[in-house]
Amino acid sequence: MRFLYKYLQRLKLLLSALLLITILSTAGQAQDTPAEPSDADAAGSEVFKAPVIIDGDPLFFLRGSSALPANERAERVQNRIIEIAESSESLNVEITYRDSELGTEILADGVVVSVATEADAELDQMEIDIISVLQGDAIREAIVTYRANRSDEARVSGAIEAAGWTFGFAVFIVLILWLHRRIRRRTLEIVQSYLKDVETVTAKSVQAEAIAALIRYGLNFILLILFFLGFYYYLSFVLLSFAETRYFAQLLLTYLTDPVLLIFRGIISYIPNLIMLALITWITLYIIRGMRVFFDAVEAGSFEMRDFERHWINPTFNIARVVVVLIALVFAVPYIPGSDSAAFQGLTILVGAMLSLGANSVVSNMLAGLFVIYRRSTSIGDRIQIGDHIGDVVQIKLMETHLKSIKNELISIPNSQLMNSDVVNFSKKTDGSGLLLHTTVGIGYEEPPEKIEAMLIEAAHRTKSIKTKPEPFVLWTALADYAINYQINGYTTRGSIIPKIKSDLHRNIVAVFNENNVQIMTPSYIADPPEPKIPTEGWDGHLAHEDDGDEKA
Repeated sequence: MRFLYKYLQRLKLLLSALLLITILSTAGQAQDTPAEPSDADAAGSEVFKAPVIIDGDPLFFLRGSSALPANERAERVQNRIIEIAESSESLNVEITYRDSELGTEILADGVVVSVATEADAELDQMEIDIISVLQGDAIREAIVTYRANRSDEARVSGAIEAAGWTFGFAVFIVLILWLHRRIRRRTLEIVQSYLKDVETVTAKSVQAEAIAALIRYGLNFILLILFFLGFYYYLSFVLLSFAETRYFAQLLLTYLTDPVLLIFRGIISYIPNLIMLALITWITLYIIRGMRVFFDAVEAGSFEMRDFERHWINPTFNIARVVVVLIALVFAVPYIPGSDSAAFQGLTILVGAMLSLGANSVVSNMLAGLFVIYRRSTSIGDRIQIGDHIGDVVQIKLMETHLKSIKNELISIPNSQLMNSDVVNFSKKTDGSGLLLHTTVGIGYEEPPEKIEAMLIEAAHRTKSIKTKPEPFVLWTALADYAINYQINGYTTRGSIIPKIKSDLHRNIVAVFNENNVQIMTPSYIADPPEPKIPTEGWDGHLAHEDDGDEKA
Protein backbone atom coordinates (compact mmCIF):
# COMPACT_ATOMS: atom_id res chain seq x y z
CA MET A 1 0.00 0.00 0.00
CA ARG A 2 2.85 2.37 0.79
CA PHE A 3 4.41 1.64 -2.59
CA LEU A 4 1.09 2.43 -4.29
CA TYR A 5 0.68 5.60 -2.27
CA LYS A 6 4.15 6.75 -3.31
CA TYR A 7 3.41 6.48 -7.02
CA LEU A 8 0.01 8.06 -6.58
CA GLN A 9 1.91 11.00 -5.15
CA ARG A 10 4.12 11.03 -8.27
CA LEU A 11 1.01 11.05 -10.43
CA LYS A 12 -0.35 13.92 -8.43
CA LEU A 13 2.83 15.89 -9.07
CA LEU A 14 2.57 15.24 -12.80
CA LEU A 15 -0.99 16.48 -12.80
CA SER A 16 0.04 19.50 -10.78
CA ALA A 17 2.55 20.34 -13.50
CA LEU A 18 -0.30 20.54 -15.98
CA LEU A 19 -2.30 22.62 -13.53
CA LEU A 20 0.69 24.93 -13.12
CA ILE A 21 0.43 25.83 -16.80
CA THR A 22 -3.08 27.17 -16.29
CA ILE A 23 -2.20 28.89 -13.03
CA LEU A 24 0.84 30.70 -14.43
CA SER A 25 -1.04 31.84 -17.50
CA THR A 26 -3.96 33.01 -15.35
CA ALA A 27 -1.62 34.83 -12.99
CA GLY A 28 0.17 36.49 -15.90
CA GLN A 29 -3.11 37.70 -17.34
CA ALA A 30 -4.20 38.94 -13.96
CA GLN A 31 -0.97 40.92 -13.54
CA ASP A 32 -1.17 42.35 -17.05
CA THR A 33 -4.87 43.28 -16.85
CA PRO A 34 -6.19 45.16 -13.82
CA ALA A 35 -9.42 43.86 -12.32
CA GLU A 36 -12.49 46.01 -12.27
CA PRO A 37 -12.66 48.02 -9.06
CA SER A 38 -15.32 46.91 -6.55
CA ASP A 39 -17.18 48.92 -3.93
CA ALA A 40 -14.46 48.17 -1.40
CA ASP A 41 -11.81 49.61 -3.72
CA ALA A 42 -13.32 53.07 -4.09
CA ALA A 43 -9.86 54.63 -4.13
CA GLY A 44 -9.24 52.99 -7.51
CA SER A 45 -6.32 50.77 -6.42
CA GLU A 46 -5.47 47.87 -8.74
CA VAL A 47 -6.15 44.40 -7.29
CA PHE A 48 -4.30 41.20 -8.33
CA LYS A 49 -4.15 37.55 -7.29
CA ALA A 50 -1.24 35.08 -7.17
CA PRO A 51 -0.86 31.41 -6.16
CA VAL A 52 1.12 30.06 -3.21
CA ILE A 53 3.31 27.26 -4.67
CA ILE A 54 5.40 24.77 -2.67
CA ASP A 55 7.57 22.30 -4.66
CA GLY A 56 5.53 23.11 -7.73
CA ASP A 57 2.24 22.24 -6.02
CA PRO A 58 -0.18 25.22 -5.85
CA LEU A 59 -1.91 25.54 -2.46
CA PHE A 60 -4.29 28.52 -2.73
CA PHE A 61 -4.59 32.04 -4.15
CA LEU A 62 -3.95 35.25 -2.31
CA ARG A 63 -5.28 38.69 -3.17
CA GLY A 64 -3.01 41.69 -3.26
CA SER A 65 -3.33 45.43 -3.13
CA SER A 66 -1.47 48.46 -4.41
CA ALA A 67 0.63 48.54 -1.23
CA LEU A 68 1.38 44.80 -1.21
CA PRO A 69 1.11 43.13 -4.64
CA ALA A 70 -0.21 39.62 -4.72
CA ASN A 71 3.02 38.05 -5.96
CA GLU A 72 5.05 39.55 -3.11
CA ARG A 73 2.47 38.46 -0.55
CA ALA A 74 2.41 34.90 -1.97
CA GLU A 75 6.23 34.77 -1.95
CA ARG A 76 6.32 35.75 1.74
CA VAL A 77 3.87 32.96 2.63
CA GLN A 78 5.89 30.46 0.59
CA ASN A 79 9.12 31.39 2.40
CA ARG A 80 7.46 31.09 5.84
CA ILE A 81 6.07 27.65 5.00
CA ILE A 82 9.51 26.47 3.84
CA GLU A 83 11.20 27.91 6.96
CA ILE A 84 8.74 26.13 9.25
CA ALA A 85 9.02 22.88 7.25
CA GLU A 86 12.83 22.92 7.48
CA SER A 87 12.86 23.70 11.18
CA SER A 88 11.79 20.18 12.16
CA GLU A 89 11.53 16.63 10.82
CA SER A 90 8.32 15.74 12.62
CA LEU A 91 5.35 14.84 10.49
CA ASN A 92 2.95 16.31 13.05
CA VAL A 93 2.09 19.96 12.44
CA GLU A 94 -0.22 21.99 14.69
CA ILE A 95 -2.34 24.61 12.92
CA THR A 96 -4.01 27.30 15.06
CA TYR A 97 -6.05 30.41 14.22
CA ARG A 98 -6.11 33.85 15.79
CA ASP A 99 -8.21 36.91 15.05
CA SER A 100 -6.44 40.18 14.28
CA GLU A 101 -7.22 43.60 12.84
CA LEU A 102 -6.38 42.46 9.33
CA GLY A 103 -8.32 39.20 9.49
CA THR A 104 -7.71 35.65 10.74
CA GLU A 105 -4.06 34.75 11.35
CA ILE A 106 -3.02 31.18 10.49
CA LEU A 107 -0.22 29.76 12.70
CA ALA A 108 1.81 26.59 12.13
CA ASP A 109 3.55 25.28 15.23
CA GLY A 110 2.96 28.69 16.83
CA VAL A 111 4.47 30.71 13.96
CA VAL A 112 2.31 33.06 11.87
CA VAL A 113 2.28 31.86 8.29
CA SER A 114 -0.50 33.85 6.65
CA VAL A 115 -3.48 36.08 7.31
CA ALA A 116 -6.85 35.32 5.73
CA THR A 117 -8.45 38.68 4.91
CA GLU A 118 -11.87 39.77 3.82
CA ALA A 119 -10.40 40.37 0.34
CA ASP A 120 -9.37 36.71 0.18
CA ALA A 121 -12.85 35.64 1.24
CA GLU A 122 -14.36 37.94 -1.42
CA LEU A 123 -12.01 36.44 -4.04
CA ASP A 124 -13.27 32.90 -3.35
CA GLN A 125 -16.79 34.06 -2.45
CA MET A 126 -16.70 32.30 0.94
CA GLU A 127 -16.84 33.26 4.59
CA ILE A 128 -13.54 34.27 6.12
CA ASP A 129 -13.75 31.47 8.70
CA ILE A 130 -14.09 28.86 5.97
CA ILE A 131 -11.26 30.38 3.94
CA SER A 132 -8.92 30.40 6.94
CA VAL A 133 -9.64 26.71 7.68
CA LEU A 134 -9.09 25.68 4.07
CA GLN A 135 -5.83 27.61 3.88
CA GLY A 136 -4.70 26.12 7.19
CA ASP A 137 -5.33 22.57 5.99
CA ALA A 138 -3.40 23.28 2.78
CA ILE A 139 -0.48 24.69 4.79
CA ARG A 140 -0.42 21.62 7.09
CA GLU A 141 -0.41 19.22 4.13
CA ALA A 142 2.33 21.21 2.38
CA ILE A 143 4.58 21.18 5.46
CA VAL A 144 4.06 17.45 6.05
CA THR A 145 4.71 16.65 2.38
CA TYR A 146 7.79 18.90 2.32
CA ARG A 147 9.32 17.12 5.33
CA ALA A 148 8.36 13.63 4.05
CA ASN A 149 9.92 14.22 0.64
CA ARG A 150 13.23 15.21 2.22
CA SER A 151 13.59 12.31 4.60
CA ASP A 152 16.33 9.70 4.19
CA GLU A 153 13.80 7.12 3.12
CA ALA A 154 12.41 9.46 0.44
CA ARG A 155 15.92 10.16 -0.89
CA VAL A 156 16.70 6.44 -1.16
CA SER A 157 13.35 5.88 -2.87
CA GLY A 158 14.09 8.78 -5.26
CA ALA A 159 17.50 7.34 -6.09
CA ILE A 160 15.94 3.91 -6.81
CA GLU A 161 13.31 5.59 -8.97
CA ALA A 162 15.97 7.58 -10.87
CA ALA A 163 17.93 4.37 -11.43
CA GLY A 164 14.79 2.71 -12.77
CA TRP A 165 14.23 5.61 -15.18
CA THR A 166 17.89 5.40 -16.24
CA PHE A 167 17.58 1.70 -16.94
CA GLY A 168 14.41 2.28 -18.91
CA PHE A 169 16.11 5.04 -20.91
CA ALA A 170 19.05 2.74 -21.65
CA VAL A 171 16.63 0.11 -22.97
CA PHE A 172 14.98 2.84 -25.01
CA ILE A 173 18.32 3.86 -26.57
CA VAL A 174 19.12 0.22 -27.40
CA LEU A 175 15.71 -0.08 -29.08
CA ILE A 176 16.31 3.13 -31.08
CA LEU A 177 19.72 1.89 -32.27
CA TRP A 178 18.29 -1.50 -33.19
CA LEU A 179 15.53 0.15 -35.21
CA HIS A 180 18.10 2.39 -36.90
CA ARG A 181 20.18 -0.60 -38.03
CA ARG A 182 17.05 -2.52 -38.97
CA ILE A 183 15.83 0.35 -41.12
CA ARG A 184 19.19 0.56 -42.89
CA ARG A 185 19.18 -3.13 -43.79
CA ARG A 186 15.51 -3.75 -44.54
CA THR A 187 14.45 -0.58 -46.37
CA LEU A 188 16.35 -1.31 -49.58
CA GLU A 189 15.17 -4.93 -49.65
CA ILE A 190 11.51 -3.96 -49.23
CA VAL A 191 11.70 -1.15 -51.79
CA GLN A 192 13.44 -3.37 -54.33
CA SER A 193 10.83 -6.10 -53.91
CA TYR A 194 7.93 -3.67 -54.39
CA LEU A 195 9.50 -1.61 -57.19
CA LYS A 196 11.01 -4.44 -59.21
CA ASP A 197 8.30 -4.26 -61.87
CA VAL A 198 8.40 -0.46 -61.93
CA GLU A 199 12.15 -0.48 -62.60
CA THR A 200 11.69 -2.98 -65.41
CA VAL A 201 8.95 -0.96 -67.14
CA THR A 202 10.74 2.39 -66.80
CA ALA A 203 14.15 0.99 -67.84
CA LYS A 204 15.45 1.73 -64.33
CA SER A 205 14.60 5.41 -64.55
CA VAL A 206 13.20 4.90 -61.05
CA GLN A 207 16.10 3.82 -58.88
CA ALA A 208 15.23 1.77 -55.79
CA GLU A 209 18.32 3.05 -53.97
CA ALA A 210 17.18 6.66 -54.26
CA ILE A 211 13.67 5.86 -53.03
CA ALA A 212 15.07 3.74 -50.18
CA ALA A 213 17.35 6.62 -49.17
CA LEU A 214 14.37 8.99 -48.97
CA ILE A 215 12.37 6.51 -46.91
CA ARG A 216 15.34 5.93 -44.59
CA TYR A 217 15.74 9.67 -44.15
CA GLY A 218 12.10 10.05 -43.13
CA LEU A 219 12.17 7.10 -40.71
CA ASN A 220 15.45 8.22 -39.17
CA PHE A 221 14.01 11.69 -38.69
CA ILE A 222 11.08 10.15 -36.79
CA LEU A 223 13.54 8.15 -34.66
CA LEU A 224 15.47 11.34 -33.91
CA ILE A 225 12.28 13.05 -32.71
CA LEU A 226 11.43 10.03 -30.54
CA PHE A 227 14.96 10.05 -29.08
CA PHE A 228 14.68 13.75 -28.24
CA LEU A 229 11.28 13.27 -26.58
CA GLY A 230 12.55 10.23 -24.69
CA PHE A 231 15.62 12.07 -23.42
CA TYR A 232 13.58 15.12 -22.46
CA TYR A 233 11.06 13.14 -20.45
CA TYR A 234 13.78 10.93 -18.97
CA LEU A 235 15.57 14.02 -17.65
CA SER A 236 12.29 15.43 -16.33
CA PHE A 237 11.35 12.21 -14.51
CA VAL A 238 14.82 11.87 -13.00
CA LEU A 239 14.62 15.42 -11.65
CA LEU A 240 11.10 14.68 -10.48
CA SER A 241 12.41 11.83 -8.30
CA PHE A 242 14.09 14.28 -5.88
CA ALA A 243 12.31 16.95 -3.94
CA GLU A 244 15.08 19.53 -4.45
CA THR A 245 14.83 19.35 -8.24
CA ARG A 246 11.14 18.62 -8.53
CA TYR A 247 10.21 22.20 -9.30
CA PHE A 248 12.68 22.34 -12.23
CA ALA A 249 11.30 19.03 -13.49
CA GLN A 250 7.81 20.46 -13.49
CA LEU A 251 9.07 23.49 -15.41
CA LEU A 252 10.63 21.17 -18.01
CA LEU A 253 7.38 19.23 -18.29
CA THR A 254 5.51 22.52 -18.57
CA TYR A 255 7.70 23.87 -21.39
CA LEU A 256 7.27 20.73 -23.52
CA THR A 257 3.81 19.60 -22.48
CA ASP A 258 2.22 23.01 -22.96
CA PRO A 259 3.01 23.19 -26.73
CA VAL A 260 2.13 19.51 -27.18
CA LEU A 261 -1.21 19.96 -25.44
CA LEU A 262 -1.81 23.13 -27.42
CA ILE A 263 -1.17 21.29 -30.69
CA PHE A 264 -3.31 18.37 -29.56
CA ARG A 265 -6.19 20.65 -28.56
CA GLY A 266 -5.80 22.48 -31.88
CA ILE A 267 -6.01 19.20 -33.79
CA ILE A 268 -9.08 18.11 -31.83
CA SER A 269 -10.82 21.44 -32.38
CA TYR A 270 -9.83 21.37 -36.06
CA ILE A 271 -11.48 18.00 -36.74
CA PRO A 272 -14.80 19.54 -37.98
CA ASN A 273 -12.90 21.81 -40.39
CA LEU A 274 -10.78 18.85 -41.46
CA ILE A 275 -13.92 16.86 -42.24
CA MET A 276 -15.24 19.76 -44.30
CA LEU A 277 -11.93 20.04 -46.21
CA ALA A 278 -11.97 16.29 -46.85
CA LEU A 279 -15.54 16.57 -48.15
CA ILE A 280 -14.61 19.47 -50.47
CA THR A 281 -11.59 17.52 -51.72
CA TRP A 282 -13.66 14.41 -52.37
CA ILE A 283 -16.32 16.35 -54.29
CA THR A 284 -13.63 18.13 -56.33
CA LEU A 285 -11.89 14.89 -57.25
CA TYR A 286 -15.22 13.29 -58.13
CA ILE A 287 -16.11 16.18 -60.46
CA ILE A 288 -12.67 16.09 -62.11
CA ARG A 289 -12.96 12.32 -62.60
CA GLY A 290 -16.38 12.81 -64.20
CA MET A 291 -14.98 15.46 -66.55
CA ARG A 292 -12.17 13.08 -67.51
CA VAL A 293 -14.71 10.39 -68.41
CA PHE A 294 -16.67 12.91 -70.49
CA PHE A 295 -13.66 14.15 -72.46
CA ASP A 296 -12.43 10.58 -72.99
CA ALA A 297 -15.83 9.82 -74.51
CA VAL A 298 -15.50 12.87 -76.78
CA GLU A 299 -12.01 11.75 -77.83
CA ALA A 300 -13.23 8.22 -78.54
CA GLY A 301 -16.06 9.58 -80.68
CA SER A 302 -18.87 8.10 -78.59
CA PHE A 303 -20.03 11.61 -77.74
CA GLU A 304 -20.02 14.15 -80.55
CA MET A 305 -19.70 17.90 -80.14
CA ARG A 306 -20.31 20.08 -83.17
CA ASP A 307 -17.30 22.10 -84.39
CA PHE A 308 -15.18 20.80 -81.48
CA GLU A 309 -11.77 19.83 -82.78
CA ARG A 310 -9.93 16.83 -81.40
CA HIS A 311 -6.80 18.73 -80.35
CA TRP A 312 -8.96 20.92 -78.08
CA ILE A 313 -9.82 18.01 -75.78
CA ASN A 314 -6.79 18.00 -73.45
CA PRO A 315 -6.46 21.83 -73.19
CA THR A 316 -10.18 22.17 -72.48
CA PHE A 317 -10.01 19.47 -69.81
CA ASN A 318 -7.01 21.16 -68.18
CA ILE A 319 -8.74 24.55 -68.17
CA ALA A 320 -11.94 23.07 -66.72
CA ARG A 321 -9.90 21.25 -64.07
CA VAL A 322 -8.13 24.46 -63.05
CA VAL A 323 -11.47 26.28 -62.79
CA VAL A 324 -12.92 23.52 -60.60
CA VAL A 325 -9.84 23.54 -58.34
CA LEU A 326 -10.01 27.34 -57.98
CA ILE A 327 -13.68 27.18 -57.04
CA ALA A 328 -12.87 24.45 -54.51
CA LEU A 329 -10.12 26.64 -53.03
CA VAL A 330 -12.59 29.50 -52.62
CA PHE A 331 -14.84 27.23 -50.56
CA ALA A 332 -11.90 25.63 -48.68
CA VAL A 333 -9.99 28.76 -47.62
CA PRO A 334 -12.32 29.66 -44.69
CA TYR A 335 -11.70 26.19 -43.21
CA ILE A 336 -7.89 26.42 -43.42
CA PRO A 337 -6.25 27.10 -40.01
CA GLY A 338 -5.34 30.76 -39.63
CA SER A 339 -7.15 31.84 -42.79
CA ASP A 340 -8.79 34.72 -40.92
CA SER A 341 -5.53 35.92 -39.38
CA ALA A 342 -3.71 39.07 -40.45
CA ALA A 343 -0.60 37.02 -41.28
CA PHE A 344 -2.50 34.83 -43.74
CA GLN A 345 -4.13 37.83 -45.36
CA GLY A 346 -0.77 39.59 -45.65
CA LEU A 347 0.74 36.48 -47.22
CA THR A 348 -2.01 36.31 -49.84
CA ILE A 349 -1.48 39.99 -50.66
CA LEU A 350 2.27 39.41 -50.97
CA VAL A 351 1.79 36.41 -53.27
CA GLY A 352 -0.67 38.37 -55.40
CA ALA A 353 1.76 41.29 -55.70
CA MET A 354 4.61 38.96 -56.65
CA LEU A 355 2.50 37.29 -59.32
CA SER A 356 1.28 40.59 -60.74
CA LEU A 357 4.74 42.16 -60.85
CA GLY A 358 6.90 39.22 -61.85
CA ALA A 359 4.66 37.08 -64.03
CA ASN A 360 3.57 39.47 -66.77
CA SER A 361 5.35 37.55 -69.51
CA VAL A 362 4.14 34.23 -68.14
CA VAL A 363 0.52 35.38 -68.04
CA SER A 364 0.77 36.88 -71.53
CA ASN A 365 2.19 33.61 -72.87
CA MET A 366 -0.59 31.64 -71.17
CA LEU A 367 -3.33 33.85 -72.62
CA ALA A 368 -1.65 33.75 -76.01
CA GLY A 369 -1.52 29.96 -75.74
CA LEU A 370 -5.29 29.85 -75.21
CA PHE A 371 -5.84 32.02 -78.27
CA VAL A 372 -3.49 29.86 -80.34
CA ILE A 373 -5.28 26.68 -79.28
CA TYR A 374 -8.81 27.89 -79.94
CA ARG A 375 -8.53 30.32 -82.86
CA ARG A 376 -8.47 27.48 -85.48
CA SER A 377 -5.72 29.10 -87.56
CA THR A 378 -3.06 26.65 -86.41
CA SER A 379 -3.50 22.97 -85.65
CA ILE A 380 -1.17 20.12 -84.78
CA GLY A 381 0.37 18.72 -87.96
CA ASP A 382 0.12 21.96 -89.96
CA ARG A 383 3.14 23.20 -91.92
CA ILE A 384 3.54 26.87 -90.94
CA GLN A 385 6.07 29.65 -91.30
CA ILE A 386 6.79 32.11 -88.46
CA GLY A 387 9.40 34.64 -89.44
CA ASP A 388 12.39 32.64 -90.71
CA HIS A 389 11.18 29.38 -89.16
CA ILE A 390 9.29 26.83 -91.25
CA GLY A 391 8.12 23.56 -89.75
CA ASP A 392 5.31 21.25 -88.73
CA VAL A 393 3.37 21.94 -85.53
CA VAL A 394 3.98 18.96 -83.24
CA GLN A 395 2.68 20.33 -79.93
CA ILE A 396 0.77 23.38 -78.71
CA LYS A 397 1.32 24.00 -75.01
CA LEU A 398 -0.05 26.70 -72.76
CA MET A 399 3.26 28.59 -72.78
CA GLU A 400 4.91 27.65 -76.08
CA THR A 401 4.43 25.90 -79.43
CA HIS A 402 6.83 23.27 -80.76
CA LEU A 403 7.71 23.04 -84.44
CA LYS A 404 9.66 20.34 -86.24
CA SER A 405 11.58 22.05 -89.00
CA ILE A 406 12.17 20.63 -92.48
CA LYS A 407 15.68 19.78 -91.23
CA ASN A 408 14.13 17.74 -88.37
CA GLU A 409 15.02 20.40 -85.78
CA LEU A 410 12.78 21.06 -82.77
CA ILE A 411 11.92 24.76 -82.57
CA SER A 412 10.24 26.19 -79.46
CA ILE A 413 8.34 29.44 -80.08
CA PRO A 414 6.68 31.42 -77.22
CA ASN A 415 2.98 31.78 -77.79
CA SER A 416 3.17 35.55 -77.34
CA GLN A 417 5.50 35.68 -80.35
CA LEU A 418 3.11 33.44 -82.25
CA MET A 419 0.29 35.86 -81.53
CA ASN A 420 2.28 38.97 -82.52
CA SER A 421 3.82 37.57 -85.72
CA ASP A 422 2.53 36.84 -89.20
CA VAL A 423 1.87 33.11 -89.50
CA VAL A 424 1.79 31.48 -92.93
CA ASN A 425 -0.09 28.18 -92.87
CA PHE A 426 0.72 25.92 -95.82
CA SER A 427 -1.66 23.17 -94.72
CA LYS A 428 -4.97 25.02 -94.37
CA LYS A 429 -7.04 25.02 -97.57
CA THR A 430 -8.79 28.27 -98.36
CA ASP A 431 -10.43 26.76 -101.46
CA GLY A 432 -10.22 23.64 -103.61
CA SER A 433 -7.37 24.87 -105.84
CA GLY A 434 -4.62 24.52 -103.26
CA LEU A 435 -1.54 26.64 -102.62
CA LEU A 436 -0.17 28.83 -105.43
CA LEU A 437 3.55 28.15 -105.77
CA HIS A 438 5.65 30.67 -107.74
CA THR A 439 9.18 31.56 -108.72
CA THR A 440 10.70 34.32 -110.91
CA VAL A 441 13.31 34.28 -113.71
CA GLY A 442 14.74 37.13 -115.77
CA ILE A 443 15.02 36.65 -119.57
CA GLY A 444 16.45 39.11 -122.08
CA TYR A 445 14.25 41.28 -124.28
CA GLU A 446 15.55 39.57 -127.48
CA GLU A 447 13.73 36.32 -126.63
CA PRO A 448 10.08 35.99 -127.75
CA PRO A 449 7.81 36.24 -124.69
CA GLU A 450 5.47 33.53 -126.00
CA LYS A 451 8.40 31.13 -126.20
CA ILE A 452 9.50 31.96 -122.64
CA GLU A 453 6.00 31.52 -121.28
CA ALA A 454 5.64 28.17 -123.02
CA MET A 455 8.96 26.96 -121.62
CA LEU A 456 8.02 28.01 -118.06
CA ILE A 457 4.67 26.25 -118.34
CA GLU A 458 6.45 23.18 -119.68
CA ALA A 459 8.79 23.22 -116.66
CA ALA A 460 5.76 23.46 -114.38
CA HIS A 461 4.14 20.49 -116.14
CA ARG A 462 7.30 18.44 -115.62
CA THR A 463 7.11 19.11 -111.89
CA LYS A 464 5.04 16.23 -110.49
CA SER A 465 3.62 17.97 -107.42
CA ILE A 466 2.20 20.93 -109.40
CA LYS A 467 -1.37 20.42 -110.53
CA THR A 468 -2.29 20.50 -114.23
CA LYS A 469 -5.73 21.86 -113.40
CA PRO A 470 -5.99 24.72 -112.77
CA GLU A 471 -3.35 25.33 -115.43
CA PRO A 472 -0.04 26.96 -114.48
CA PHE A 473 0.22 30.54 -115.70
CA VAL A 474 2.92 33.19 -116.16
CA LEU A 475 2.91 36.79 -114.92
CA TRP A 476 5.22 39.61 -115.96
CA THR A 477 6.36 41.05 -112.63
CA ALA A 478 8.79 43.70 -113.90
CA LEU A 479 10.38 45.22 -116.98
CA ALA A 480 13.91 45.49 -115.66
CA ASP A 481 16.88 47.24 -117.24
CA TYR A 482 18.22 44.22 -119.10
CA ALA A 483 15.52 41.57 -118.79
CA ILE A 484 11.86 40.85 -118.38
CA ASN A 485 10.98 39.17 -115.04
CA TYR A 486 8.65 36.24 -115.71
CA GLN A 487 6.84 34.64 -112.73
CA ILE A 488 5.64 31.06 -113.17
CA ASN A 489 2.67 30.17 -110.93
CA GLY A 490 1.34 26.68 -110.27
CA TYR A 491 -1.13 25.14 -107.82
CA THR A 492 -0.20 22.39 -105.40
CA THR A 493 -1.99 20.59 -102.58
CA ARG A 494 1.18 19.29 -100.95
CA GLY A 495 2.11 22.20 -98.74
CA SER A 496 4.25 20.06 -96.49
CA ILE A 497 6.93 19.57 -99.20
CA ILE A 498 7.06 23.06 -100.71
CA PRO A 499 10.90 23.28 -100.53
CA LYS A 500 11.15 20.02 -102.51
CA ILE A 501 8.58 21.21 -105.08
CA LYS A 502 10.44 24.48 -105.57
CA SER A 503 13.71 22.62 -105.99
CA ASP A 504 12.16 20.37 -108.66
CA LEU A 505 10.62 23.37 -110.42
CA HIS A 506 13.96 25.21 -110.54
CA ARG A 507 15.68 22.08 -111.90
CA ASN A 508 13.06 21.67 -114.62
CA ILE A 509 13.26 25.38 -115.59
CA VAL A 510 17.02 25.11 -116.06
CA ALA A 511 16.61 21.89 -118.06
CA VAL A 512 13.95 23.32 -120.37
CA PHE A 513 15.87 26.55 -120.98
CA ASN A 514 19.06 24.62 -121.72
CA GLU A 515 17.21 22.41 -124.17
CA ASN A 516 16.02 25.51 -126.04
CA ASN A 517 19.36 27.38 -125.85
CA VAL A 518 17.90 30.27 -123.84
CA GLN A 519 20.05 32.02 -121.26
CA ILE A 520 18.57 33.01 -117.88
CA MET A 521 19.62 36.60 -117.18
CA THR A 522 18.88 36.46 -113.44
CA PRO A 523 20.22 37.96 -111.20
CA SER A 524 21.88 40.56 -113.45
CA TYR A 525 23.13 41.07 -116.99
CA ILE A 526 25.94 43.32 -118.19
CA ALA A 527 26.77 42.27 -121.76
CA ASP A 528 26.59 39.33 -124.09
CA PRO A 529 29.45 36.89 -123.36
CA PRO A 530 31.69 35.76 -126.21
CA GLU A 531 30.49 32.22 -125.79
CA PRO A 532 27.07 30.93 -124.69
CA LYS A 533 26.71 30.17 -120.98
CA ILE A 534 24.51 27.18 -121.61
CA PRO A 535 25.94 23.67 -121.97
CA THR A 536 26.37 22.61 -125.62
CA GLU A 537 27.14 18.99 -124.89
CA GLY A 538 25.60 16.38 -122.62
CA TRP A 539 26.85 15.80 -119.10
CA ASP A 540 29.33 12.89 -118.97
CA GLY A 541 29.91 12.95 -115.22
CA HIS A 542 33.49 14.34 -115.37
CA LEU A 543 35.02 17.81 -115.28
CA ALA A 544 37.41 18.89 -118.06
CA HIS A 545 40.87 20.16 -117.09
CA GLU A 546 43.57 21.87 -119.17
CA ASP A 547 46.58 19.73 -119.87
CA ASP A 548 49.02 22.49 -119.05
CA GLY A 549 47.78 22.95 -115.45
CA ASP A 550 45.98 26.24 -116.12
CA GLU A 551 42.84 27.25 -114.28
CA LYS A 552 39.68 25.13 -114.54
CA ALA A 553 37.43 25.75 -117.52
